[in-house]
Amino acid sequence: MGVGGNFWELLKPYARREGFDFLRNKRVAVDLSFWIVQHENAMKATHVRKPHLRLTFFRTINLFSKFGVLPVFIVDGTPSPLKAQARIARYFGSCGIELTSLPVSEGVSAERSSLFSSRVQECVELVKLLGMPVLQAKGEAEALCAQLNSEGHVDACITADSDAFLFGAKCIIKCFCPNSKEPFECYNMSDIEAGLGLKRKHLIAISLLVGNDHDMNGVRGIGLDNALHFAKAFNEDDILNRLQEIGKGDTSQIPSCTKFEDNIDVDGNCPNTKQPHCSLCGHPGSKKDHMKFSCESCVTKDDEGCQRKPEGFKCDCCSCVLNRRHKEQKREENRYSKICHKIAEEPNFPKDEIIDMYLCNDNGYFSASDGPRIIWGKPNIEMLIDFLNFHQHWEPSYIRRTMFPMMSTIFLRDMSTPTGETLLFGQYEFDSVERVKMRYGYQFYVVKWKRAGVNINTSKVPSNESSVQQDVVELDEMVDLLDDAPEIHVDGCNFLFTDENMDLVGTAFPAEVKSFLQEQERKRRKNSKSRCQENEKPASPNSRSTQLSITEFFPSTKIKHRQSKQREESSNDADSEGSKSSKMKRNMSNSDNLPKSVRRRLLFD
Repeated sequence: MGVGGNFWELLKPYARREGFDFLRNKRVAVDLSFWIVQHENAMKATHVRKPHLRLTFFRTINLFSKFGVLPVFIVDGTPSPLKAQARIARYFGSCGIELTSLPVSEGVSAERSSLFSSRVQECVELVKLLGMPVLQAKGEAEALCAQLNSEGHVDACITADSDAFLFGAKCIIKCFCPNSKEPFECYNMSDIEAGLGLKRKHLIAISLLVGNDHDMNGVRGIGLDNALHFAKAFNEDDILNRLQEIGKGDTSQIPSCTKFEDNIDVDGNCPNTKQPHCSLCGHPGSKKDHMKFSCESCVTKDDEGCQRKPEGFKCDCCSCVLNRRHKEQKREENRYSKICHKIAEEPNFPKDEIIDMYLCNDNGYFSASDGPRIIWGKPNIEMLIDFLNFHQHWEPSYIRRTMFPMMSTIFLRDMSTPTGETLLFGQYEFDSVERVKMRYGYQFYVVKWKRAGVNINTSKVPSNESSVQQDVVELDEMVDLLDDAPEIHVDGCNFLFTDENMDLVGTAFPAEVKSFLQEQERKRRKNSKSRCQENEKPASPNSRSTQLSITEFFPSTKIKHRQSKQREESSNDADSEGSKSSKMKRNMSNSDNLPKSVRRRLLFD
């Protein structure tokens, strides 16, 4: 959840849609609990065995191999008693039970449910087997994500909890859609500061007013709009101190931004009362005077008088401008006064423990001098196969095939180091770059892998899961489960094809990539040369009959159309003449059948 009051909608105009390679080779902190909850919601309608494991597995492979991300998984520690109380209050509220206060000391456990904790542990074991680093937070996972981001240990955070900004995050990726040109929905704190004028402490103040994960209610009667307006009235250094003063009952001070400077007229005087205005044109002066003499502000002839003021007219004289500014100031003061009285009436506001928790910069089990230990290792394939076979009932061949894109990415990265392995999976070697592939507007190399030392055909290819897995309908739009799955080509040898990043392949195999590019250039020149030769050849009669230029095509079609029309007309004439003769013949034949008296009358009459 994070900050209440549709806080994400407030930040939506400042979101950025980033491209496919936005996070390539960057470290990203992932809120694992958020993934698990999201998986459960996505797979409620289907009968999938342990969806949290299934989607964590596929999503991690997609992030690592397709987007080139280096993920760091963060898990929750012990939640604060305030959050445990707010969680229970939310549960009772969803059941229609109004719960005003429920102290944690009276039986409310701060620990999460055993079912959710077991799912978290299973996912932690899975990502560790995939070689991904896992860090545990002291409290909230998004707090540690934000700390790692603010201290520069990671470049972004993947979470949907908006209070990560309150903990100090600089860049948050709320969601991503892999099947698009701009898959990442990114929020930068710098854009929020430039657009809304809000900094970290301003956001903390807004969360205290509208509610958050640790205080669901906030201040009753204050919505997001009033909270935003109130927070902008103070600078970042004063906003939290001012909230504490108002909470103690001090509502006398008025923020400087609600005060306006008085305008002065041309003579240096500042009128305190509004001057009389003409009811017809709306300009300074009386209607009686304007009937005798034309208004100086109205552009009319002397004998026509004033012009009638249009609908919604506002006079811009010094007196009217000053009067409107005083009214605006009065409205702002009244609005500020109402907010202050509502804050003062709220008991125990603001809660210092919530403020201290948001401003804390010690959310992990590591020292500030040493920093976190973040190391990416290689997947333990054999133990991973046993783990997924036990929990998901997947075949080992299917697991190896699905893991191939991730292993190929690790292999290409290791090839740039002297200690890199020469075989992928211990049995596949780099064969060649097959072609360049466009995917979502970005170019990739289709790499051909050859199974070393094997020259026999394969009779069985593990291309699908079991029949139960085939019936599963995928509901999570954030992953494309087998988009990077390799294809198998049988041609006397075993070949696998994967889509790889062009820079990664160029760094790992520069000679092969150079040879491929030279071959592509040679083919391009050859094709262009052959096209030029075909254009220079004289056109033969046969070729002209089959292929005409665009200037020759339309005249020829017009001639053909005219000739066909003439033939149709001649055939119609012939048909009409034939029909007339046949009609006469029919009439003559019919006249033979008439009686003799009738034929005589027709003949002579």
